[in-house]
Amino acid sequence: MLTLVPGEIGGSETYARSLVAALGESGTLEYRVFVSRLARDAGDGLPTEVLAAYRASTTTKGRLAAMTVAALHPRPLRERMDGLELVHYPLTVPVPPLDLPRVVTVHDVQHLDLPRMFSRPELAFRRLAYDRAARRATAVIVPSSFVQERVVARLDVPPERVHVIHHGVDHVRFAPCDEPRESFLLYPARAWPHKNHARLFEAFAELRRERPELRLVLTGGGHETLSLPTGAESRGLVGGDELAALYRRAACLVFPSLYEGFGAPPLEAMACGCPVAASRAGSMPEVCGDAAVLFDPEDPHAIAAGVLEALSRAPTLSRLGLERASGFTWEGAAGAHDLVYAEALGAT
Repeated sequence: MLTLVPGEIGGSETYARSLVAALGESGTLEYRVFVSRLARDAGDGLPTEVLAAYRASTTTKGRLAAMTVAALHPRPLRERMDGLELVHYPLTVPVPPLDLPRVVTVHDVQHLDLPRMFSRPELAFRRLAYDRAARRATAVIVPSSFVQERVVARLDVPPERVHVIHHGVDHVRFAPCDEPRESFLLYPARAWPHKNHARLFEAFAELRRERPELRLVLTGGGHETLSLPTGAESRGLVGGDELAALYRRAACLVFPSLYEGFGAPPLEAMACGCPVAASRAGSMPEVCGDAAVLFDPEDPHAIAAGVLEALSRAPTLSRLGLERASGFTWEGAAGAHDLVYAEALGAT
């Protein structure tokens, strides 16, 4: 977890931290977690080593430089990792590279499916670091069957090496309560291009003409680059407890993303009893099942219609969502990871 920079990598940080916590609770193997000075708490109770030799940085340029130095001069880091039998890179990038059986998590291949969303340097880095890591891995873990199909198709990784393990939901934090719901839509997402804020804002303007009392609440980083419509507000980066409180009070979660390898917010909202209207792109149909209203994310009118349908079906969607979310647990995900680790060790 050396490349973890808190607050900067979205759902993959939630995955890595939640997995470590679950392995600490129910894992069956011996683990060691390696972190940088920026993420000292990421080991969450497991034996953890802070590797000061890794030049962690909070800037994009600094992060790329740190990964490059670690890849080209790995010896100082490798010396701290003696005695390992297998290494898992949950954040994809194999830093430092170790001559061991390796498991790599590939969260998505958006850079191959939607290259227009990335700058040339970002594309070059992902193709070098992510794609090579997947092809060279003993085993690849992906969060959905959608990503499994894309990894096999785009990276030519043999399907028997690609293992689908759905993410879990923190059911202690994300749970329903008796608070009354308020007249606002919630969209928790950083202002990345594929999160599709512009079309959401068009849809929201349409919704306000019919439902002028509706508000739109955004959470996540980077919203200072957005021009918010009337009735919308940004809360910026919020903690897990505040996000859960928003799920419990929102009239509906709207999730218009153009591409998701998994997409945790719809499940977190469902676990809180919040109705969900989500994109039918990427992994969303697989994750949401029949517990959400799905819409075309490239059509603002379809987004607005999906939200109105979700609001009209709120009690039914709340019940279906609670049932759906209950099937996604981090304990189950940790057990499935342990099986992949054991298989990877047995394959060597």
